[in-house]
Amino acid sequence: MNETAARVYAEIDLDAVRANVRALRERAPRSALMAVVKANAYGHGAVACAKAAQEAGASWLGTATPEEALALRAAGLEGPVLCWLWTPGGPWREAVEAGIDVSVSALWALEEVREAARAAGMTARIQLKADTGLGRNGCQPADWEALVTAAVAAQSEGTVRVTGVWSHFACADEPGHPSIQLQLTAFRDMLAYAEKEGVEPEVRHIANSPATLTLPESHFDLVRCGIAVYGVSPAPELGTPAQLGLRPAMALKASVALVKSVPAGHGVSYGHHYVTERETSLALIPAGYADGLPRQASGHGPVLVGGRIRTVAGRVAMDQFVVDLDGDEVRVGDEAVLFGDAERGEPTAEDWARAAHTIAYEIVTRIGGRVPRVYLNG
Repeated sequence: MNETAARVYAEIDLDAVRANVRALRERAPRSALMAVVKANAYGHGAVACAKAAQEAGASWLGTATPEEALALRAAGLEGPVLCWLWTPGGPWREAVEAGIDVSVSALWALEEVREAARAAGMTARIQLKADTGLGRNGCQPADWEALVTAAVAAQSEGTVRVTGVWSHFACADEPGHPSIQLQLTAFRDMLAYAEKEGVEPEVRHIANSPATLTLPESHFDLVRCGIAVYGVSPAPELGTPAQLGLRPAMALKASVALVKSVPAGHGVSYGHHYVTERETSLALIPAGYADGLPRQASGHGPVLVGGRIRTVAGRVAMDQFVVDLDGDEVRVGDEAVLFGDAERGEPTAEDWARAAHTIAYEIVTRIGGRVPRVYLNG
């Protein structure tokens, strides 16, 4: 029987987080490591995972939004924190006062952080982000000279300190992709220009999880590890978590809510996309797309229940789905494991990703707020 009262819960093994951080540090022994805890630590719980990562030697934390960064400070987490996704009018002053490194990709952002620094009477810590080919956030090479010139001027006046120069790969999860070396060359060129103009960064960084695992020449001063910290492979092509020396930190579990016998020819769930072939028993699993399970995995998502891995019978509904027990004995209250660690014989987040035609990042990150997190080895 499942001893946890919750209908569905995410079990987070913080020892796995620590072990993954140590394993990643071994892959980049001459670089510091940033544990990226954006999006509630990819669904695992930002504060708990940030603490565990720091305990294992992560010297930096990374977030997307300023609210995420400020929440870490409010929880008492110290040490360097980088926040990179800003919009006009954001909480720049609060970030400056909290000692958060803020990423700057354009002149408008530099001007807003300068104003915030003047208002706070402090020097803002900023990192200049270069767009070396991802085409998302970051400063284009054509605009780099203007941004660097303005940042150096702001540093001379004392409103900012340029603590880093960084970028992000587009295809590091595809080893051998021609964009990888092109981006590395662009990064080295843009970094060299900034340093020639007087920037003396504390950290230079471009490596994400897949680059940390496969591209030593990209490690520079700091590697930024997100999904790998949580024991999920950045891409199936790179290997399973076990092959990469990682342990999945999240197991999504539920209690069987109902078991009942039905005759042959019985439709199951909305649309009757599944119809029983023979008299059988069905188990109701009380979790659905409101909890973050992808509806796209209807008919394909794997579940370990009653000692066997089965697939969702019919559609995933908002709060529940059904599995066909095929005559096996399962009782109400028995544990169902939706995903966890393949080394324990459990389905994985990657299995659900394949079922939903997406990536494992999305599977763990989308597990919703109404699913309680139960922490092990805290």
